[in-house]
Amino acid sequence: MSGKVKGRSAANADSMAGRVSCDERILRDIHQLYTEADSGLIPVAESVGVKLLPPRKKITVMLMGNHSAGKSSFINWYVEEHIQRTGVAIETQGFSFVTSGRKRESLTGNATLHLYPHFKPLQEFKGVSEYLSTEICTSRQKRFSLVTFVDSPGLVDGDMKYPFDVDEVILWLGELCDLILVFFDPMGQALCKRTLNIVESLNEKHGDRLHFYLSKADEAGGESDRQRVMMQIVQELCKRPGLNKCGFDMPTIYIPNPNKPSRCVNQIEEVCRAIEKTINQTVQNTLNSLEKDCELICEAITDKLISDRQNSLQNRRARCQSCFLSLLGFCIPLALLALLLLGTLSKELLDMALGQQGRETLSLYLTPVVKIYDSLSGEQQLYSCGGLVLLSFLLLIVARFALRTRPTLSGKQKRQLQEKLEYIQEVVKTKKVS
Repeated sequence: MSGKVKGRSAANADSMAGRVSCDERILRDIHQLYTEADSGLIPVAESVGVKLLPPRKKITVMLMGNHSAGKSSFINWYVEEHIQRTGVAIETQGFSFVTSGRKRESLTGNATLHLYPHFKPLQEFKGVSEYLSTEICTSRQKRFSLVTFVDSPGLVDGDMKYPFDVDEVILWLGELCDLILVFFDPMGQALCKRTLNIVESLNEKHGDRLHFYLSKADEAGGESDRQRVMMQIVQELCKRPGLNKCGFDMPTIYIPNPNKPSRCVNQIEEVCRAIEKTINQTVQNTLNSLEKDCELICEAITDKLISDRQNSLQNRRARCQSCFLSLLGFCIPLALLALLLLGTLSKELLDMALGQQGRETLSLYLTPVVKIYDSLSGEQQLYSCGGLVLLSFLLLIVARFALRTRPTLSGKQKRQLQEKLEYIQEVVKTKKVS
């Protein structure tokens, strides 16, 4: 099962484009706001060091239970097409994704992981990749355009061996799924320990996503037989500490068949309502996430602009300090040179070079220094000159280190950040409100 794709003709592909629900449009538009190549929230967030994940355009509903519990039959009923194979034997040996698309296709192997990038970590589970498949159909029945079903392998006890760790994979998928439907078959397999163990583990973290149903209720015999089966299942569930809770509900469902009428109350619409409720909640959560992500990006951009202004101010201070120290470092040898000139050159030569007023001014400022210098011995004069030269050298080194600046944004980069900030505040946020 490498990754082949089998194309099929679409029965109603022409009519798909004009039948887009409001929720579908909202989720699609928000997904586009995140993934647009140039102005999408993801590339904008990456430019300021924020990592975002695009919201999914559909909810993910996983069906689990013992083998022959009617999971595949329910999917076929919901989409009103024969997509999944059904039967008493274990037909679903791997994980099958069922989703809507523009044309009928079947994907196998790694092609499924390319279609669902957020499921790529499944590759880390040994043997799973070869048992993944995807069925894409053009059905627009019910809310199928907003749903991706995950049909899990039938769970059995005993010596049945799976080609991969089915328990771990189901628990991992439970982290990503928005809704988990647990089907209990009344024909003797409902109390499968493997199913109960996985349900108990899922309930610890995702109890609000779990919904329990007694499937194939029309095959359970009379009303008293159905009640007895439900009591047995509920008793087994309530033996598990995590599942023993108030308000436990298990509607009875079965696939309606006009040729096989039944007096059993069919609550299969309860499953549809649970899916509908999850879709509505997902739309609201996606809108809330959009607002939070916008605030996160705006905050990151604002922080980056503020940090740039602080760096620019710090750089100006560093340049001023460096200039002052450099000037001071150069003034010392210049003063020594002036002192040397004043002591060695004649007044006539200085008058020619600086003018009488310039010579008198220089003499006025340097006379105290000359007197101090003359009062020193020859050795002390030598040490003093060496010390001043060393001080000048140290001042120049300190000025060099003081000139270290922090990186700042160019004018173009600041304009781009400001434009991104305005785009998010004035365009993206207004779309959320509208």
